Amino acid sequence: MRAKRTHNCGELRAEHAGQEALLCGWVASWRDHGGLIFIDLRDRYGMTQVVFSPQRAAEAHRIASELRSEYVIAVRGEVNRRPGGMVNRQLPTGEIELDAVELEILNPSLTPPFAIDERAEVTEEVRLKHRYLDLRRPPMRDHLVKRHEIIKAARDHLFEQGFIEVETPCLTKSTPEGARDFVVPSRLYHGSFYALPQSPQLFKQLLMVAGFDKYVQFARCYRDEDPRAHRQVEHTQLDLEMSFVDSDDIIAVAEGALARICKAVFDHEVALPFQRITWHEAMRLYGTDKPDLRFGMRLADITDLAGQSEFNVFRSVVEKGGIVRGICAPGGAKYTRREIEADMTEYVARFGAKGLAWMKLDGGKLTSSLAKFFSEPQQAEIIRRLDAGDGDLLLFIADKEATVCQALGELRLHLGAELELYDPNELRFEWVVDFPMFGWNEEEQRPDPLHHPFTSPLDEDLDKLETAPLEARAKAYDVVLNGTELGGGSIRIHRQDVQQRVFNLIKIDEQQAKSKFGFLLDALQYGAPPHGGIAIGIDRLVMLLLRLDTIRDVIAFPKTQRGQCLLTGAPSGISPKQLKELGLKL
Repeated sequence: MRAKRTHNCGELRAEHAGQEALLCGWVASWRDHGGLIFIDLRDRYGMTQVVFSPQRAAEAHRIASELRSEYVIAVRGEVNRRPGGMVNRQLPTGEIELDAVELEILNPSLTPPFAIDERAEVTEEVRLKHRYLDLRRPPMRDHLVKRHEIIKAARDHLFEQGFIEVETPCLTKSTPEGARDFVVPSRLYHGSFYALPQSPQLFKQLLMVAGFDKYVQFARCYRDEDPRAHRQVEHTQLDLEMSFVDSDDIIAVAEGALARICKAVFDHEVALPFQRITWHEAMRLYGTDKPDLRFGMRLADITDLAGQSEFNVFRSVVEKGGIVRGICAPGGAKYTRREIEADMTEYVARFGAKGLAWMKLDGGKLTSSLAKFFSEPQQAEIIRRLDAGDGDLLLFIADKEATVCQALGELRLHLGAELELYDPNELRFEWVVDFPMFGWNEEEQRPDPLHHPFTSPLDEDLDKLETAPLEARAKAYDVVLNGTELGGGSIRIHRQDVQQRVFNLIKIDEQQAKSKFGFLLDALQYGAPPHGGIAIGIDRLVMLLLRLDTIRDVIAFPKTQRGQCLLTGAPSGISPKQLKELGLKL
């Protein structure tokens, strides 16, 4: 049998009854029912039942008796309707079966190390080692199909908006962009190295100088950092850049692409425009620059009240310049003292908090050993600020602002999930805007760009670069989904003099700037237009939209959390000959 397949395994329906069909695929299951042999034949499109009768096709029946799980076969036969009682409503092909007349084993298979079934419980290590088998399982297959559909929807939207797709180099110059570079030694220039790009940032800015005012790329990016559940050492990002625009223009394009994805792939309408919140509001109200807005439970500041209270721990922190903030957990009064003082206190300790104070609201009055240190007017003000009601639990942390924000912000997320304060199926997008330009690098005693050094300050804050750099705000914006950052971008610096001022602030002098970024600084002198862009992590977006727990389940061949590929054995050593050619010694 040398003919090509006429249909895939998810295609045949009742209207095909009476037609001849040739299918190819993998044996998913094999059953012998009193002489009749039934197999379920699977490919990436679906499953079709095939029946082998010794009366109709003796040779095909004989060969079918030799089949085992995951053999890959070709089978020809007649499409027949299944008897009424045998219809499988769970399968799109469940009304028909293929009555085989000819069978060819294209390749046998060893017994797989795990069942190719979504119900099989398999360790991730085994799955990654045999990823080509794992990808045959319906859930993994569906994840990659959805990933394809998500990328296609984004491409369609952006192409309709006039964007063109341009590829940028994967072998480039090492530049400091935050994370460590992966470096590639040059064989022709011993002692010199390429770097794999952490992002196409500089090249897409050069494309703006070149006049390609709407660029897009689904770019592979590499960062030599410790992988986590939401990160990989290599990832894909939707990367775009535009000229003659402001932040609102880029935000609108990104919102449109995300809304198109949700509608086209999941038939989910996303309300536009997304809510916006400033960085300072996010940190003050939620303790994080990527707040989950599906529920309330905002942080409330009681530093002034704590400083006037009789509670020495709070007063001491306030006198040393610290702050006191709290959150109100609706219905949280049900927690026992042990759950609060052991479990919750241990939880916030992971984020640097030295303790957790608490009160419960019962009958309009605050109770706990802490309440007695506050006067009745102070208690009333605490209840008002935290918007507390009877049966609620009030939790407080006193420390440095950064510690309070992180610990309370994390506790808020933990309790929000535990108390079921939001719908896990809701998709809540928002923008965080007006980021600070810089944070303070204590080790090097200098400002550090909060995003990257090519981000433009707000026009009204340009004069603060030298006088008050930590007060300067950036034309930067992050898009967040359900408390997870999807991506970020900014309006870029398009004038060389402003770019050099930022370099000077972060202690990159003119010589260093010329060495590392000379090509960009030169380009900015040749009529560089105002421009900006954004990058959105595709792997993370797919993971969140499919409501999965790990990014590895949406990547065909991912690395482990230790950055290893269990399938190929990478990273691995290379031969002495290769080392010699590269001019390297270990």
